[in-house]
Amino acid sequence: MSDVSKADQAQGYSDEDLQDLVSSTDTGGRAPTNRTVALFLAGVALCWSLFQLWIAQPQLWFGAWVPVLNSSQTRPVHLGFAILLAFLAYPALKSSPRNRIPMLDWALAIVGAGCAFYVFLFSRELAETARSGLPTTPQIVIGSIGIVLLLEASRRALGPALTIVGSIFLAYAYMGTGWLIPDIIEHSGLSFTAIVNAQWLDTTGVFGIPLGVSTAFVFLFVLFGALLDKAGAGNYFIQIAFAGLGALRGGPAKAAVVGSAMTGLISGSSIANVVTTGTFTIPLMKRVGFSAEKSGAVEVASSVNGQIMPPVMGAAAFLMVEFVGISYVEVIKHAFIPAVISYIALVYIVHLEALKRDMPALGEAANLGKMFLKIFVGFVVAAVGFTALVYGVNGLRAMAPAVSGPIIMIAILVAYVAMVRTAARRPDLTLDDPNDPNFKLPTVAQVFPTGLHYILPILVLVWFLMIEMQSPGKSAFYAVAIMLFIILTQRPLKAFFRGEDAGEALKAGINDLIEGLIAGARNMIGIGVATAAAGIIVATVTKTPIGTELAGLVEILSGGHLMLMLLLVGVFSLILGMGLPTTANYIVVSSLMASVVVSLGAQEGLIVPLIAAHLFVFYFGIMADVTPPVGLASFAAAAVSGGDPIKTGFTAFFYSMRTVALPFLFIYNPTLILYGVDLGTTAGILQAILVFFVATIAMLLFAAATQGYFLARSKYWESAALLLVAFTLFVPGFWLDRIQPRFEEMPPTQLAEAFDNTAVGDTVRFVVEGPDFTDGEPTSLTIVHTVNAEDPETGRADAAGLFLMPEGEELFMDEPMFGTTYQTKLQGFDFYGDERVQVTSLLQPADRMPKQIFWIPALLLLGLVIVMQRRRQTKPAF
Repeated sequence: MSDVSKADQAQGYSDEDLQDLVSSTDTGGRAPTNRTVALFLAGVALCWSLFQLWIAQPQLWFGAWVPVLNSSQTRPVHLGFAILLAFLAYPALKSSPRNRIPMLDWALAIVGAGCAFYVFLFSRELAETARSGLPTTPQIVIGSIGIVLLLEASRRALGPALTIVGSIFLAYAYMGTGWLIPDIIEHSGLSFTAIVNAQWLDTTGVFGIPLGVSTAFVFLFVLFGALLDKAGAGNYFIQIAFAGLGALRGGPAKAAVVGSAMTGLISGSSIANVVTTGTFTIPLMKRVGFSAEKSGAVEVASSVNGQIMPPVMGAAAFLMVEFVGISYVEVIKHAFIPAVISYIALVYIVHLEALKRDMPALGEAANLGKMFLKIFVGFVVAAVGFTALVYGVNGLRAMAPAVSGPIIMIAILVAYVAMVRTAARRPDLTLDDPNDPNFKLPTVAQVFPTGLHYILPILVLVWFLMIEMQSPGKSAFYAVAIMLFIILTQRPLKAFFRGEDAGEALKAGINDLIEGLIAGARNMIGIGVATAAAGIIVATVTKTPIGTELAGLVEILSGGHLMLMLLLVGVFSLILGMGLPTTANYIVVSSLMASVVVSLGAQEGLIVPLIAAHLFVFYFGIMADVTPPVGLASFAAAAVSGGDPIKTGFTAFFYSMRTVALPFLFIYNPTLILYGVDLGTTAGILQAILVFFVATIAMLLFAAATQGYFLARSKYWESAALLLVAFTLFVPGFWLDRIQPRFEEMPPTQLAEAFDNTAVGDTVRFVVEGPDFTDGEPTSLTIVHTVNAEDPETGRADAAGLFLMPEGEELFMDEPMFGTTYQTKLQGFDFYGDERVQVTSLLQPADRMPKQIFWIPALLLLGLVIVMQRRRQTKPAF
């Protein structure tokens, strides 16, 4: 088919076709025409949302009358709802009917949900039998049926990839050996009973951590986004982005980037983001000169990155809380700078595209520099206001602790009513037709006051997460509670202030509330099924040698080089991402590879934080919807733009090169993710500001280099120079390591003394060498020990579980004490072979020049490029 015919076909998509594309991917493409069946489907989704709100209620006031459910009971109910809706809402095949539910699907839905609810209803019996290693035959039958139907539900909701991967892992667990299984991961094979017991009846497989995170955290955040969207926040965010940025050169593209960043709060689905914002932004981008493919690619690149934008990130971010063992606030802290500079760079990329093609602005042109200044001032004012709010609330609690709670609630209510009254003075926002030749951009003054009340629930969420330091689940519950109140009352209040019929408005508000609860549950079907099916892979990794031996396999493939291994992990993620959603992709790759990245880095002497390894996997996982030839977001954008989906995908991937580069950079320079930066001190805050400023400049230079345009069209050497400058600003330590060693070696026999003499909070670094436990080959490991406040004054090495045996100038080790951290860290060594394990080096930080010294030649090189390009510059850079 020619490009012209493809474009004609794509442009034939109606709004109904686009919504069907979203629903068939995110919420299920089946819409029964039978009213009773449709009401039943909606009722099940509504009950699921109400159940999640019930179990999330943090005060547990109902505990005196109704039993409080623990996590082993709530997870099966969560999965039961997901499987039931997956079979009812997703057709089995493309040719299956969408206007009715076949009897077979009814049967599969009931049986599948029943297998999950069985685990809930008989949790006590399972604890005494299956979970004690004594499963009964009926339990094995129910578990095996449940696994098969879960994989089928996954195929319907997510496509065949996760089902195939899960089936392969089950086959590997059962067979253990075979001509397709490498020798390094062979095992004797598990019995059918053991597999079913581990996967379905126990709490480590299907009902393990991934499903637990989906139950406790993810559902509430997805529901929060669905309610915000139903209340009208999505439209508000798009309009405010266009009002602020639309008048710039290439303004629609810049507005698409910022609008998609804000709608990332609402939707965890990049496909829904593309369709929601793209139907408005893409036609306007085409109007000012972007091609169909580039306008679609800008929308895809900005929508996909919505998952990395705090405070409401993709579902995988909540899994990091459990996998890494840190709070969600810490995840936000580490993800913030890469996410923000990624979006700033994308705005700059579309600005460079506009400059290259001399694109006009929509209406009267504005200046990008002045716009950034206004945004900066706005952020400063907001930060000052938020800081004042924090001190005000803390002061009120200190002066009147007994009445501070009611006073704060009244203040929030008064502020909400005042915001709604302000909004009621202006007409409700509606999206104008972007294809209208008389289309006029709204102004910030027109748009901003109409949706101020949408900021309240976001403020409540941030407050409980960042200030109160509450759990993600509890914070999301309070934000959802505020959102439920807003969606129910905003219409009646507006009607009251406008002198309209408040009764009809209340009915409309109730309908919005119910539809929002239903939409939230239907948006969760795929995530619920994905986290459960991915649990199959996690359990297989823990029950078989693949988890421990894969490190050796990857090390062989990479030749022991961390950079090659990172490239392999990235390619692996991209390949899996062609068929798996981001959440499932993250679970699979992080379970297999995250610890391998950390251990191989340690062998090279580079300490890679575990959170950096997980963010590396997460970043490559979000590229799933971009990567050609299967990037679903690219197909959705092409359907809107009328462009070629493959070209759209490749262009979007090219625009997303900054997202691909960032993970490698923060692996080698963890300061980029604020690792080791204490934001509780003035010095830490100043360091974070410096990191943000330098990283932003570096990322803008990287964008200019990849676009081949800076102040003018770049020559090849100029692009190479800009890449070199960007790399030096990001990782100045790379050049310093080439000149001066990072550490100086001390006699290893001083290790125990170093442990005792190191101050609390400081680290001791040493290198252990010895035979590998698997193949006996020599291996080495760099270990960093942090001295904690609870450690004794002396004998710290012994207290840590280390058995050190000095012999002359050499220091040998015996196997560490069982149950200690070092027993886990050093389990890869063979302490019982002929070759002994010994500490070969005690490393002390060397006295070196500051690594920032290399910024000077980098900035001089940048100055040279600027001078050369200024001679050819024909239009203002901003």
